[in-house]
Amino acid sequence: MLEISASYVDSLAPNAAAIKNGQGLVKKNSFVQLNRSEAGELLFGQCSGSGKSNYECSVDFVIPEKPTFRCTCPSRQFPCKHGLGLLYAYTDGLSFEVAPIPEDIISKREKAEKRVENKAQKENSDEPPKPKKVNKTALKKKIASQLEGLDVLEKLILSLVRSGLGTIDSKMLKAIQEHVKQLGNYYLSGAQVELRRFALLLADQRDREASYTDAAEQLTRLHAFIKKGRAYLLSKLEDPELALDHTSTIEEWLGHAWQLTELKEFGLVTEQAELLQLAFYSYDDDARQEFVDVGYWLEAASGEIHRTVQYRPRKAAKHMREDDSFFEVAQVPSLYKYPGDMNARVRFEEMVPRAVTAADLANVSSKANGTYAEAVKRVKNQLKNPLGDKSPVMLLHAAKVGATESGQFALIDEAGGQLVLEDAAALPQGTVSLLPYLNDTQLKDCCVLVMFEHRMDQGRLVAQPLTIIKGENITRLLY
Repeated sequence: MLEISASYVDSLAPNAAAIKNGQGLVKKNSFVQLNRSEAGELLFGQCSGSGKSNYECSVDFVIPEKPTFRCTCPSRQFPCKHGLGLLYAYTDGLSFEVAPIPEDIISKREKAEKRVENKAQKENSDEPPKPKKVNKTALKKKIASQLEGLDVLEKLILSLVRSGLGTIDSKMLKAIQEHVKQLGNYYLSGAQVELRRFALLLADQRDREASYTDAAEQLTRLHAFIKKGRAYLLSKLEDPELALDHTSTIEEWLGHAWQLTELKEFGLVTEQAELLQLAFYSYDDDARQEFVDVGYWLEAASGEIHRTVQYRPRKAAKHMREDDSFFEVAQVPSLYKYPGDMNARVRFEEMVPRAVTAADLANVSSKANGTYAEAVKRVKNQLKNPLGDKSPVMLLHAAKVGATESGQFALIDEAGGQLVLEDAAALPQGTVSLLPYLNDTQLKDCCVLVMFEHRMDQGRLVAQPLTIIKGENITRLLY
């Protein structure tokens, strides 16, 4: 029998409205027929709608990690509310009558199997795969344009440094915004985002001192990118193959969008991985002009904390599937890892969910870092890279989470070492204020997922708690 949960169905939905509408069909008893195949891998049925005829919908789990949705409704949303409703009806325990698999689904399965067969034959063929064709002439022109764009950006940065941030007025801000637009013409989309972020910091009137501190740090990042980007592009021009750099984040800063085939080619893929999501949040990024969905996951075998990132452009957000919290273990056939240091971005196209067990939670505890001195050293090494992630996340063990003599909350390790907890500017909401609402048992001998942040104006490192794991309980503070 098919085993799925409501949270798994939620993860398949394109957005929150689709979840609500799918569940609404079940509550309204809109399904006039509910069937399943004898083996249980296919759910199908009929749902009443606004048309004269009932909509015929099905969800096929013949490939468990990649369910196939089909429906006769005219909706452009995928999966539609009828397919989701069918799954919610199943998870709610409604009765599904066993029935023969419809002929049209058998036919579609055969065609899909043929496509998979042909693909497998190509992959297993003795003939070497044809190398991907690269238009080297066009690529060299692009690199030349990027180098020119770096020169333009450098002139702007040097001008701002000579004048001083305090002299920047509305006229200069407008000029910076014009440079933001220009960088797109030079194929420097990564730098374009970071320059827009710099302009937004200067335009922020809420806390001028903090804004100038962050703006100065942003200038440092842009200057480092110019130096590293120029050196990299010049060396790339000398490479006959014009190969991509798969060991650092420089390609992403230059605006390259990694394809899964490229990551696989460089060996940045792990087969048969298991992931447990420990935290999730979404926010609206003004610099990117996109909604961003971020999840932090523990890879069971390695103990590494990875992150999934989905960007949804504001103009197209309503047409895109919105990521959400996931409360089960994701069994992933192929886990693709993007170039980077701590918390490298990962991506997977298929997965099979399973319930979290006591063994999974024991594994979380075993992977937590128990010595803060080592953790802080690793974080500081990460922060030394000007183009690296400035908000690294780690899983730490705490003998206790409690208040210090100054009244601040801190993680305290077995040796008595302390790590002060404060809310980070990088996150959309605070969590430290929620700690007093947890009981003492939860805050002793526990694991805490924290995000680090360097307070440049104060010269110190702080951490914000995202999730607390104690025994069989996972308490997410961020939502």
